[in-house]
Amino acid sequence: MLSNAAITPSTLSVKDLPWQILWNKDKCTLCGKCTAICPVNAIELGVFRKRIVQTSLDPGATQSSDHSIFYGVRQKTDPAYSCVGCAMCNLVCPNDAIIPMRSDEADKLRFHINRGGQPRTRGGRRNVPGSLLDQIKFIRISMLTDPALDAGRHEFELRTLLGRVLPPEENLKFVEENGWIPPVREIYPLIIGGMSFGALSPNMWEGLQMGVAYLNEELSMPVRISTGEGGCPPRLLRSRFLKYVILQIASGYFGWDEIIHAIPEMKVDPCAIEIKYGQGAKPGDGGLLMWHKVNSLIAAIRGVPSGISLPSPPTHQTQYSIEESVAKMIQSMYMAWGFRVPVYPKISGTSTALAVLNNLTRNPYAAGLAIDGEDGGTGAAYNVSMNHMGHPIVSNIRDCYLNLANLGMQNEIPLFAAGGVGKTGNLAANAAAMIMLGASGVQVGKYIMQAAAGCLGSESDRCNICNFDLCPKGITSQDPRLYRRLDPEHVAQRIVDVFISFDIELKKIVAPLGRSTSLPIGMSDALGINDKGAADHLNIKYVV
Repeated sequence: MLSNAAITPSTLSVKDLPWQILWNKDKCTLCGKCTAICPVNAIELGVFRKRIVQTSLDPGATQSSDHSIFYGVRQKTDPAYSCVGCAMCNLVCPNDAIIPMRSDEADKLRFHINRGGQPRTRGGRRNVPGSLLDQIKFIRISMLTDPALDAGRHEFELRTLLGRVLPPEENLKFVEENGWIPPVREIYPLIIGGMSFGALSPNMWEGLQMGVAYLNEELSMPVRISTGEGGCPPRLLRSRFLKYVILQIASGYFGWDEIIHAIPEMKVDPCAIEIKYGQGAKPGDGGLLMWHKVNSLIAAIRGVPSGISLPSPPTHQTQYSIEESVAKMIQSMYMAWGFRVPVYPKISGTSTALAVLNNLTRNPYAAGLAIDGEDGGTGAAYNVSMNHMGHPIVSNIRDCYLNLANLGMQNEIPLFAAGGVGKTGNLAANAAAMIMLGASGVQVGKYIMQAAAGCLGSESDRCNICNFDLCPKGITSQDPRLYRRLDPEHVAQRIVDVFISFDIELKKIVAPLGRSTSLPIGMSDALGINDKGAADHLNIKYVV
């Protein structure tokens, strides 16, 4: 029992923690696997002392007591070592003797996680249940389609364009004035979004690249993957697989020295250059790779000292307007690759997205616009920015598309949506809804980690310790003891499974619409929702 002197304001009981470890003494063999694998050291081997009272029915006999000592598993109550509910202990226990259970009481830990005056940072996604995307239904179904387009016998391919598609007369004028044609890529509408080499473990990154290469070269699916900010391994920059990669440059410019030095030795051009101005999960609050993950390899690729946190400024320090950005960044990136590679910006979902888009419409250098909504995943962000800042991607992408339609440019500038697509597991349905609202394609990140590598994080704040280099599955860790748990070949196999499954589901949605030669981009008459306010704002049908 604690004495009064031992009780402090931060003293918590197991009951106060969001996750409580249930340990069965009778099943446990004290093998130690659970304590060894726990990423946050929430459990330890404990010594328990139990008093046994011996009584007798003889009135003259004296009562006696004895004490027995046994060993078992004890949960720590220090907030620094609180259980995150990852259940790795249960996965490795040979006797099913231990499992974390969510507390039936309000989480009191949230009042004690800011020790040292630091606000809470975490990985994962914002903890907001539900999704507007999941409420959208596909209501335009032709009952007299061509049998070749029937959902059960579809043979068509799903493709989209990345790059500025100018009208023929403007294209000729552009060639006469500049001497080159804006490059355009035909890609798959589902893109693996920016997750940097540094945010992800080496094994996870290798598995993603292997899966993407197999999809392209064996299945002829032009899937693309963005590097995120932080560069990429030098051997990838000099390999033929670079053509499947979208290189991202952001406000920290991390990894770009390595990329620029590799340009003369590149065997192929990258698919595109993405200039990141904002992230949906933390708009206005730049990216952050915490010092826990900056080992010597990451530091060498990013050109920084090891063991320091790497925050990216919330805005580019050399550009203060979208016009200046186009002049400096887009044109310089075009020049670096001889005007052969599309260049486009990525911004966070915000009410200023329309202003950015309107400026891009006046400059033919912009190859598109990627918008990242508030439900986007992240490797590290402050809770206050993750949960209280941002703009829903559904309304943001719809407003931008309708604006392009009013200008007659809806077929010129592709829009790519990200942030919460597939958040509840309905990836194909969410992607189809975004495409029919006006997106040319969607970017996904967290869904890929969950589906391809078995990420344990959830919107109910389970696990979500990506930022501390403690990922129990080794997905986001730079610690060899952790990332060796992840087999790159298994990740690659799951990536292929995910894309094949997505392709089948998306075709089953698109086929009844009668669209076999192109994606139904902006085909909003096929959408309905039972929310009158959402229907009016999105300009889709209200159905009850």
